[in-house]
Order: sequence, then C-alpha cells, then structure tokens
Amino acid sequence: MGSGAGETTTEPVRPVWVLTPLESVGPLRFGMSADEVRAALPEAVELSRFSAEPFYPEIYGLQLGFHPAVPAVYAYFEGTGRLFCVAADAAHGPRVTLDGLELTGRMPALLQERVLDLHSSGTHHVSYGPRGNPGINGIGMVLRVQDTEDGVRTRPVLVGREWADRCTDDWEGSIPECEWLGRQWCVYNGSDMYPPPGYATNWPAGWTAPF
Repeated sequence: MGSGAGETTTEPVRPVWVLTPLESVGPLRFGMSADEVRAALPEAVELSRFSAEPFYPEIYGLQLGFHPAVPAVYAYFEGTGRLFCVAADAAHGPRVTLDGLELTGRMPALLQERVLDLHSSGTHHVSYGPRGNPGINGIGMVLRVQDTEDGVRTRPVLVGREWADRCTDDWEGSIPECEWLGRQWCVYNGSDMYPPPGYATNWPAGWTAPF
C-alpha cells in the first residue's frame, strides 16, 4: 500500500496490519501475554525489554523487530502481564490501517487532514491531548510523530477497550509515559520536544524513551 502523495518510504516491504479498534492490531490481540505476542510474531526478533513508566516498574514494554537491531513494534504490558498498548515504529513498523487509511509513516499534515475528514463526517470524534497529539478515544488511537531519515513521520499508538478511556490525554490516559516523550505533533510550550531543554523532572536518573 502506498504512503500517499508527497511521501517517501524508507523500507519498501513491510507487513500491513489491519486495526480492529479496541480488539486487535494485525496479529496482536489486546489482552495477550508476552509469550502469546512472541508466538503471534514468529518472524520478529525481541530486541529489548524496558521500563515503560518511570514510577510503575510493573508496566513494561517489548521492543520487537523484523530485522536484527531494527525496531518495528513496541508492545506494552500492564501489571497482570496483559498486552494493553501497541505502537508501530514510523520508519520500520507495520503499516497499520484503519478502514483503508494508512496510519504508519505518513507526513503528519497529510494524515491529520484525512483524520479530520473522519471527524467532519461524523464517523469518529477526534480530540487533541495536552501536548497537541491527535487521537480518537472511541477507538483507542493516538497519533504521535517520530524523527526518521525521511523527516518527521507518524507513529500510531493503539490501546485495547479497557484502556481506551481518555487515551488521548497524556496526563490521565493509560498510554505509557515513554510513548509521550520526544518530538510532539505540534509546538508545546515553545518546543516540539518533550521534556523541553532545561525542563526539570523527578524521574529516575537515566530513564528515557526506548526510541
């Protein structure tokens, strides 16, 4: 599936994963265990396991790749070990689609226009979180951005039904803190990076996003 007019592709052959809102993303069903996720992606290599929340060590992520040392999928598990969140790497991740609309690796302005068309048509209600990232709470979707060799591209972040409430709100929603770090969709407090330069936090020393 093409990326759309005005866009380039860093990796021509990537799997297409259909989003079934609140239930699954491609072969990954929300609620799976880590072992079930690995079994569902036999072609993927587990690259790392990391802490996804600075003060909640029971919430962790798996970084998976279709090629060695090339992250493609980030799977997040809550305290009981269930998969609750999936993010697709903008440059190398699966091409996640919603009703035929490709969400991964798009130019933000182009994808935002298409998503807002869904809002205008009444199909979905689009909202923006405190840091300016658009999403649709009703289907558990937030659109983030990520630096790639082709420029800033979109990184879809999806959650299951139990975790979709207020998912676009990075203060109250369930999406892991590490997924909110880094470049933002639009300018936030004078910077498109979060935390902004010089911003003081009380997070544990060395805690960073895994991408």
